[in-house]
Amino acid sequence: MGQGSTMSTAPLGGLLRDHLKEFGSSPGGRVFIGPRGGILTDRAYLAVFHGARAVAFTDEEAPSLVAQRPPYDLRHAAVSTWLNAGVAPPQIAEWAGHSVDVLLRAYAKCIAGQQEEAKRRILAATQSGVTGDFDNALAR
Repeated sequence: MGQGSTMSTAPLGGLLRDHLKEFGSSPGGRVFIGPRGGILTDRAYLAVFHGARAVAFTDEEAPSLVAQRPPYDLRHAAVSTWLNAGVAPPQIAEWAGHSVDVLLRAYAKCIAGQQEEAKRRILAATQSGVTGDFDNALAR
């Protein structure tokens, strides 16, 4: 990593921790390295990805749309899921390696349809003891 760069982390859980305990990382701190110890290229990564996908999915699951998606689509699905789960955009941007501006421009359409939940949260934060309809509460 270059001077002034920062490394972001995502909530990958115990699986990654277990992997690092068993295999460690490269001298440069990389978790995933290429077959000859260097940088992991797209070609090497995709060969492993497709092999893992063939092992992970049953014969019934393999033709499904999820099983056929490329890695970037899976990343997009994760970011969309985090947004819809209510994780703060600055945290997601850090995990995804985006600025908040880029994150919201790229993923704003993923968080549509959450108006009622947003209204409920606003009421809870601003009007303790008030329950019910957001529009009527604001008219008071």
